[in-house]
Amino acid sequence: MLLELGIVFVVYKGICFFENNRHSKVRSTKNINARQTKQDLIKATDIEEKEQIHYLKMSVVAMGIGAIRQVFLTSPPLVLLNIAAFTYIAVPQFKAAENSLIKERKVDGYVLYFLVDATTFALGQYFAAALGISLFHLSKLVVSRAKGHSKKMLLDVFEQQQPQNVWLLRDEIELEVPLATIKNSDIIVVKTGDIVPVDGIITEGMASIDQHALTGESRPLEKSLGDQVFAATIVVAGKILIKVEKSGQETTIAKISQILNRSIDVKTNFQLKGEKWADTWILPMLGIAGLGLPLFGPVGFVIILSSHISSRIRVIAPLGTLNHISIASHKGILIKDGRALEILTHIDVVLFDKTGTLTHQDNEVTRIIVSNNYQENEVLAYAAAAERYVAHPIAKAIIKKASASNCTIPLVTDESKYQIGYGITVNLEDEDKVIRVGSPRFMLTEGISIPSKIEAAEKQAHLEGHSLVVVAINNQVGGAIELQTVLRPEVTKVLEQLRQTGVKHLAIVSGDHKLPTQKLAESLGMDSYYYDITPENKADIVEQLQKAGKSVCFVGDGINDAIAMKKANVSISIHGATSIATDVAEIVLMDGTLSHLADIFEISKNLESNLYNSLKSSIIPGIIKIGGFFLLNFGILTAILVDAAFFFVGVGNSMLPLIGIEHEKTGKKIGVDDQQTKNRL
Repeated sequence: MLLELGIVFVVYKGICFFENNRHSKVRSTKNINARQTKQDLIKATDIEEKEQIHYLKMSVVAMGIGAIRQVFLTSPPLVLLNIAAFTYIAVPQFKAAENSLIKERKVDGYVLYFLVDATTFALGQYFAAALGISLFHLSKLVVSRAKGHSKKMLLDVFEQQQPQNVWLLRDEIELEVPLATIKNSDIIVVKTGDIVPVDGIITEGMASIDQHALTGESRPLEKSLGDQVFAATIVVAGKILIKVEKSGQETTIAKISQILNRSIDVKTNFQLKGEKWADTWILPMLGIAGLGLPLFGPVGFVIILSSHISSRIRVIAPLGTLNHISIASHKGILIKDGRALEILTHIDVVLFDKTGTLTHQDNEVTRIIVSNNYQENEVLAYAAAAERYVAHPIAKAIIKKASASNCTIPLVTDESKYQIGYGITVNLEDEDKVIRVGSPRFMLTEGISIPSKIEAAEKQAHLEGHSLVVVAINNQVGGAIELQTVLRPEVTKVLEQLRQTGVKHLAIVSGDHKLPTQKLAESLGMDSYYYDITPENKADIVEQLQKAGKSVCFVGDGINDAIAMKKANVSISIHGATSIATDVAEIVLMDGTLSHLADIFEISKNLESNLYNSLKSSIIPGIIKIGGFFLLNFGILTAILVDAAFFFVGVGNSMLPLIGIEHEKTGKKIGVDDQQTKNRL
C-alpha cells in the first residue's frame, strides 16, 4: 500500500516538473501584455470553474475504479488504472498542501485534506480516498464561484465608458477618427454634451465642465485657455480645443480605475469567516490525531483528522454567503465582496458623504429675489430664455421651475452669443433686450452693479452652501435666483430603519461649510457631522474612528470619497455615482437610491445566524465520528458517509434563505400568468 502511495507522489512530482517547464516558456509571452482586459478576466474565471467541474467528474470516475478494485478485482492493469485516476484527481489537492507548507509556511485545511486522503489511499480504502478528493474539489468549486461572481459583476457593471470616436482638428478641418488613433500633441474638438476623451490642455475656447466623475461634486467648473481637462468629464456648455497629453490607459481616471479594480484580487484572496473558523481548529486537531496514532492506529488517525470542520465549513459557509448575496441581488443590491456582508453586523458608525449621497445631484430653485420693480415670473422667464439650450444642472433647474410656474419663455435670436465663463449673454428675438445670467462676479465684469439686497442674499447663500444666479435685463439687475441641492426623499425613512438594525452612530461628512452641514445633520437627527472636509481628511476621520475601536461603514459617491471608502471596514456606493466610487465600493445600491440600505444590514444579520447554524452542523459529525469509532467501531468509509450526510444538511441550511425568493418569484409568475389569462378572456 505504501509503495502505491510512493508511486503516486513520484508521478505527482513528475507532473509538476513538466508543468513548470511548460509554463516558464509560455510566461515570457504572457508578460508582454501584463494588463488583462475585461474579456481575459472573464475567460480566466470561466476556465477556473470549468476545471473544477472537470475534476469533480473525474473524481466520480476514480471512485468507480476504486470501488471495483477494492471489492472485485486486483489485477495489475486495474491497479495501475486506479493509481493513475487517483493521482490525476489528487494533483490540485497536493499542490494546495505543498503551497501551504512550503510557500506560506502554515498548516491549514489543505494540509489536513492531503494527510487524510493520502493515508486513506495508503490503507487501501480507494473509494473513500477518491470520495474525499471529490469533496475537496466541490469546496474549491463553490469558493471559486463566489470569487468569480464578484469579479464578473464588477467588470460587467463598472467598465469605464469612453467615446469610440473623436473629432480631430487637422489643417483647420474637423475629422471624425477612432479614439484609439489619437496621439499626444494632437488637437481634438469637444462640444456641448460630449465626454472629454483625454487628459489635456485647452488651447482655444471656453466651457463649463462637469467633473463629477473625478470630484463627486455636482457643480461644473468653468475652464478656458490654458486650463487642464481630464478624461471622463463632460462639457455641459461651450466648445473647446484640447491638446492631447494622455489618452487611453494613460489618462488619470484610467490609472485610478486600474488601481482600484486590482483591489478585488486582494479582497477575494482573503479568508471568508468559515475559513477562519476552520483554521482556528487545525493545530489542536492535528495534535490530537498525532498523539492518537500509536494508540488507535492509522484508521483512528484518519477519523480524528477528518472530524475537523474544515472539509464542511469551507463549503457550507461560502455557500451561505453566496446565497445571501443572491438575496441582496434580488433586492437590487450588488455585493462585490462577501466579507463585507459578514462585517456589517459589527458596524458601529455609518458615515455619509453629503453631496450626491444624501442629496441629489440636481438643483432646485428655492427662492427668487427681485429688484428694480421686476416681478418674480419675469426674472424667472428671462433666466429660462438664456439657459434654455444649456445642459448645466443649474440651467435645468431654472427651466424646470419656469415650466412649473407656467412662465412664457421669450425666444432668443440666432445671433445670440453664449459667453461661457461665469455667465451667459443672449439677445431676445421679440424684445430689444439683452439678458445676462450668471454669478455676481460675471455681472461686475460686465460693468453691472449689484444691488445691496442681492449682495446680502449672495453672502447668505454662500454660508448655507446654496448657489445664487443673478439675472440682468440690459444693464440693470432684475433679480437673482437661489438654488440648492435636494435631499433624497427616502433618506429620513432609511435613517430610522438603520437605527432599528442597531447602528449606534450616524454622521455626515461634507466639504461644505459648517452652517449647511449642521442644518442638514440636525434636521436628519444625525449624531455628529464633519464640515469643510477634504478627500484626505475623510480618510483621516475613518482612521480616527477605527483607532477608537469603532467599525466604520462609509457611504459615498465620488472619487473624493474613494480614499475613505478603501480605508473603511465596509464601503457602499449608489449605482449611477462616479465609476471610481462604484469600482472601490464593496456594496452597490443598484436602484440608484438609499432605499435598500437598511436591508443590507438585515441580510447581514440573517447571514450571521445562518453561518453559526452552519458551524454547529459542521461540529456535530466530528463528534459522531469520534464517538462512533470508540463505541461502534466505525471505519473510514462510515466516517466519510457521516460527513456526506451532514454535508447535505449543511448545504440545505445554507439554501434555506433562497426558498423565500423562489416562492416570491413563483408567486409573481403565477400572478402574471393569471393576468395574461384574464386579458385573453
